Amino acid sequence: MKKFNIRKVLKEVSSSTPSVQVGPQENHLIRETIQSDHFQLCKTVRHGFPYQPSSMAFDPVQKILAIGTQSGALRLFGRPGVECYCQHESGAAVIQLQFLINEGALVSALADDSVHLWNLRQKRPAILHSLKFNKERITFCHLPFQSKWLYIGTERGNIHIVNVESFTLSGYVIMWNKAIELSSKAHPGPVVHISDNPMDEGKLIIGFESGIVVLWDLKSKKADYRYTYDEAIHSVAWHHEGKQFICSHSDGTLTIWNVRGQGKPIQTITPHGKQPKDGKKPEPCKPILKVEYKTTRIGEPFIILSGGLSYDTVGRRPCLTVMHGKSTAVLEMDYPIVDFLTLCETPYPNDFQEPYAVVVLLEKDLVVIDLAQNGYPIFENPYPLTIHESPVTCCEYFADCPVDLIPALYSVGSRQKRQGYSKKEWPISGGNWGQGTQSYPEIIITGHADGTVKFWDASAIMLQVLYKLKTAKVFDRNRSKEDKGSTEVSDEDPFAIQIMAWCPESRMLCVAGVSANVIIYRFSKLEVTTEVVQLLEVRMQYELNDMESPEGGGGGGEQTSALPTPGASPQTSGPPSHPSTSSNNSDGGNMPCLKVRSTPLKQSPGYQVDLVVQLVWVSGEPPQQITSLALNSSYGLVVFGNSNGLAVVDYVQKTVVLNLGTVELYGSNDPYQRQPRSPRKARQPSGGLCDINEGSATSEDRCKSPTSVLTSNSNLQQFYNGGGRGAKMSRKLSLPTELKPDLVLLSVCPPRGANPLDHRDNSFSRSRSSSVTSIDKEAREAISSFHFSETFARKGDSSLTPCLYVGTTLGTVLALGLTLPPAGEQRQLQPVIISPTGMLVRLKGSIMRMAFLDSTGSLLPPAYEPWYEPNVTADGEEREKVRKRRPVSVSPSTSQDLSESQYAVVCSEKQAKVMALPSQTCIYKHSITETSFILRADVVQMSQGMCVACFCANGHIMTLSVPGLRPLMDVNYLPLTDMRIARTFCFTNLGQAMYLCSPTEIQRITYSQDICENLQEMLGELFTPVETPEAPNRGFFKGLFGGGAQSLDREELFGETASGKASRSLAQHIPGPGGLEGMKGAASGVVGDLARARIALDERGQKLGELDERTAAMMASADSFSKHAHEMMLKCKDKKWYQF
Repeated sequence: MKKFNIRKVLKEVSSSTPSVQVGPQENHLIRETIQSDHFQLCKTVRHGFPYQPSSMAFDPVQKILAIGTQSGALRLFGRPGVECYCQHESGAAVIQLQFLINEGALVSALADDSVHLWNLRQKRPAILHSLKFNKERITFCHLPFQSKWLYIGTERGNIHIVNVESFTLSGYVIMWNKAIELSSKAHPGPVVHISDNPMDEGKLIIGFESGIVVLWDLKSKKADYRYTYDEAIHSVAWHHEGKQFICSHSDGTLTIWNVRGQGKPIQTITPHGKQPKDGKKPEPCKPILKVEYKTTRIGEPFIILSGGLSYDTVGRRPCLTVMHGKSTAVLEMDYPIVDFLTLCETPYPNDFQEPYAVVVLLEKDLVVIDLAQNGYPIFENPYPLTIHESPVTCCEYFADCPVDLIPALYSVGSRQKRQGYSKKEWPISGGNWGQGTQSYPEIIITGHADGTVKFWDASAIMLQVLYKLKTAKVFDRNRSKEDKGSTEVSDEDPFAIQIMAWCPESRMLCVAGVSANVIIYRFSKLEVTTEVVQLLEVRMQYELNDMESPEGGGGGGEQTSALPTPGASPQTSGPPSHPSTSSNNSDGGNMPCLKVRSTPLKQSPGYQVDLVVQLVWVSGEPPQQITSLALNSSYGLVVFGNSNGLAVVDYVQKTVVLNLGTVELYGSNDPYQRQPRSPRKARQPSGGLCDINEGSATSEDRCKSPTSVLTSNSNLQQFYNGGGRGAKMSRKLSLPTELKPDLVLLSVCPPRGANPLDHRDNSFSRSRSSSVTSIDKEAREAISSFHFSETFARKGDSSLTPCLYVGTTLGTVLALGLTLPPAGEQRQLQPVIISPTGMLVRLKGSIMRMAFLDSTGSLLPPAYEPWYEPNVTADGEEREKVRKRRPVSVSPSTSQDLSESQYAVVCSEKQAKVMALPSQTCIYKHSITETSFILRADVVQMSQGMCVACFCANGHIMTLSVPGLRPLMDVNYLPLTDMRIARTFCFTNLGQAMYLCSPTEIQRITYSQDICENLQEMLGELFTPVETPEAPNRGFFKGLFGGGAQSLDREELFGETASGKASRSLAQHIPGPGGLEGMKGAASGVVGDLARARIALDERGQKLGELDERTAAMMASADSFSKHAHEMMLKCKDKKWYQF
C-alpha cells in the first residue's frame, strides 16, 4: 500500500481561506487504506407504496402481485420481504397487466400503445420483447389461462392477436364493423372488455363502450349473438359455467344476460339505487367501474363491484360493495379505488371459483379483505406501505447500530398495533428470500408533517416499521382564538418535524419542529404519567448593541436583564418562567407558536418527553425556524441554532446554559462589517427572497410547516430564511413555480445520531460564498451545523477538553469550550460553563459537516452515555453509577507531540479542508464543486476506512478519502429534479444511502463495491417452481353429451398458415435487453423455451431474422419435449375415445 503524502496547494484559493501553507509535513503522513476500487454506485431496493398506481394483476399459482404506475414503474410483491421494482424506459402509464400464470412472465400494456413481455425468472426482471402499435390505441388486453395468444382491443373497436412467444402479430383480426349489426350505422366505441367463454375457448365475448356486447365465434369468424343495452359498459364478467355473464354500466346498474337469450337482460340490479314504489326505474347512480362474478360450491355466488353509489351521498368515501346472496356489504375505503381483484382457489375459469379474498388497490394504499370471515375483516398488511401516512419532511439513516436497539424498539412498537385484523395468513405469499450475508442492524427514522416520528428496521435490504412516536401529544391541539393573540399561527401542519438528532447508544432523541420548538425524549420500557410537561421558553433576537431597541439593546440574550458580553463566559440563569416580566410589549411578544398541554400526559413505553424548549415571539416578530440541531448524551446537552444565533440547553438541569447571537460568537474578531438593524423595521426572514419580493412576511407565515400550501411570494419567503443565500441561486436554478409545497423545505440529515444534525436552512439556494465582507439585513448569518467532540479547544492546547464546534452559513467554524461538572450529584447542581475559544477555519459556502480523527486517521466518535432505564426507583447513587460518561483515554505525554495530534475534517457546500490540531494548520484542501453546491455531506465509516460522501445539486455523488481528500468516486447519478430528494438524502456507514424518490417511496442505494457484488445474492426470488393445479374433472355425462369445456386449437386458427401475415405497418417488434442472468436455469414452458433461444442467440452473437429465431427456439426446446409429452399423456389418460 503506497503512502499518501500531503496534497499540493490547489490552484485557486478563495479569499476566505486562511493563509495556511499547505505543504508536505512529514509528521502528517497517514497510510490510507481506502481506494477508488472499493466504490461502486448502484440502486439496491425501493420500499413503500407505488406512487400513483394505475393497474394491478395477480398470479394465483405463484401468488405474486404486480402493480403498475402512471410513471411506467412496475412493483412486484411476494411474501413479506420479497419485492421488486422495475421501470419501463418510456415512462408511459401502465394501463393493464396480465400474468402468464405459473410461467414466470408478465405482459404489460402501456398508454403509449406498447406491449411488453417481462421475464420474472431472474432476480432483476427484464423485458424480453416489446411490440409498439403505430396506428391504433390499446384499450384492453386479455390472455387466456395456458394460452400463448394475447387478445388486444383498441380504441377503433378492433381486436388484434399477438403470439407471446415470438411477440409477432397474427394475421387474424376481428374488425368492429364485422362484429356489430350491419344495419347499425354508429361506431360501437372502444373495446372495453375481451374474454373467452370459460366452457368454450372458441367463443369470445367482446364489450364495446357504447353498450353493445358481441359473442364472437373464432372458428366461423362471425358474431353468434349480440346484446345491446342503452347505457355505456365499464366491465363484463362470466359465470364459470359459461351460460351467463354480467355487465356493469355507467348509470350504476348491473345487467345479467343469458348467453342464448338475446334481447333483454334476465335481471337488472341497481345495488345502491333507491327503489321507487310505483315500479318505475330506480334513479341513476354513479358508474359501476368494475364488477366480478365469483361462484362457490356451497352457497350463493359473490358479486363484487366498485363505484355505483347514489349521487346524493355527498362526501361519502369510495366504497367496495360485496353482494353475497341476500346480504350486501358496503366497505368504505380511505382513498379512491384504482382497481380490485378477487383471489380464488383455482386458476381455471371453468371451475367453481371459491373466492377467499379481495385485493383493493387504492390511490394511496393496498387493502386485502378476507371474504371467508364474517364482517369481511382486512388482513394486516406486512409490507412497508405506510411511509406516506403523513408526508415525510425529514429522514435519518443509521447503519451498524447497537444490536439491542431493534428488539427494544420492536417490543414497545408491538403494543401499538391495531386489533381486529383477519386471523389468516397474508395471501400474497410467493417468492423466496435472498441469501443475505449482511448482518449489521440498520435503522431509518422518518419525520412527518403531522408531528409523527417513525422508526424502521432497514436491515438486510428489508424495511419494517418498528415504532411510531406522536410528538403532537405534547401540545394542546384545540387552541382557542384568545390564546392565539395576534399570532395567527397557521393550522396547516404546525407540528411538522424539521430536524431530528438521535444518539443510538443512549437512545436519546431530540426533534425540532416547524413551529420553532425542540422536544427532548428519553427511552423507557415502563409506562409513566407526567403531571406537568417541563417547559423552557427561549427568546432569540437578532439586533446589534448600538441600536435603540425596545428592550434597551442586547444581542439576542434570552433575558434583557442578563446579557452576556461578547467573548465572556456565558450566563447560566434559568429560563424566564414569567416571560411577561422581561418584555412589556403588547404585540404578541413572548408567545410561543404552540401551547404546551397543561393536563397530565400518560406516556406509554417507548419515547417519553423529558423537556420541551420553545422559541417565543420577540418585539412582535415570530421566532425564526431552527436550522441546526445536535445532542450529546454524555454531556447532557442539546444545542440548536437559527438565523439569530444559538442556544445550548442542559436537559439534566432543565436550564438554558447559553443563548448567543451569531455576532457574539466572533467576539472582537468579527470578520464582517455588519449593518445594524432594527427589529421593528425589518420583518423579512433573513436571506429570504427579499430582492424578488420586498413585501414583508406576515406573522402567520413563520410557523407554517414545510407542507403548508404556499399562496404568494410572501408566504414563500419563510422557506428560504437561511443565511443569506436565497434569491440569486433560486433564480439560477429556475425551479418550477408549481413545485409541490411539500418539497420546499430543505433539510438534510446525518449518518449517526451522535453527529450533529445540520438541517440546511430552508433554502434550496447556495449562492453567497464566505468572501462576502458586508452582511446586510437581507443576508443574515445562520447556524448551519454543530459537532460535539473531545478535542483541543485552542491553538497549541496540550490537553483534550469537551468542545462544541459551530458551523455557519458563511463558512466559518467556531469553537466553544465546555466545562462540565463532575458526574454524580454535582452534575445536577453545578452549572455547565461554556466559553467561546475562537475561530478554527473558514471555507467557501455554508458548513455542512464536521468530524474529528485521531492521529492514525480513525474516526473519533462523540462521547456518549449508555442507555439506562430512566423510570426506575433506585436511589440516586446507583443511578449515577450507570450514568457516568465514557472517559476518553488520551495521556498528556502523547498529546503534546504534534505527530500524535488530531485532525478536524470540515466540509462546506463547496470545499473540504482537513486541519491538524492543536496547531490549527490546514494540511489538506479540496475544492469539491465550483459551479454547483453540495446538498448533503457525511463523514462515513467503510469497511476499508473512512471517507467523505457528498451529494451535489448537479446530481453527482462523490467520495473523498480521509484525511487526504483524494477523489475516489464521482458518479453523475441523479439530476436534482425535486426538492424532496434534496431534503431527504442521507449517507450512512458501510456504503449505504437513501432518499425519498416519490412522496410514498424510499429508494436505497449503495456506494460500496462489496455490497454491489453481493446484491444478487441478497435479492429475493420472485419465481419459484410450483406445480399447476389439476384441471377440474368433467363428469361422464357432461363428456358424453358435450356439456364440458370445449378446447380450441388456437395455433391452427391464428398461425401464419391459416391467417396469413399481419400488416407490417400496424406494429413494430422491438427485442428486449432480456438479461442473461437466470435464463440458463429457466425451466420448460413458454418463457423457458424463449429464454434458452435468446441465450443461444446472444452467445453466438448473431442477429437472426424471425425464421432463425423460431428455429433456434425449436432446437433449444428439444430437451423439454419429453416433459411436454408426459404432460399431454397425463392430460389425456382420463379421457375416453369419444371425448377426443
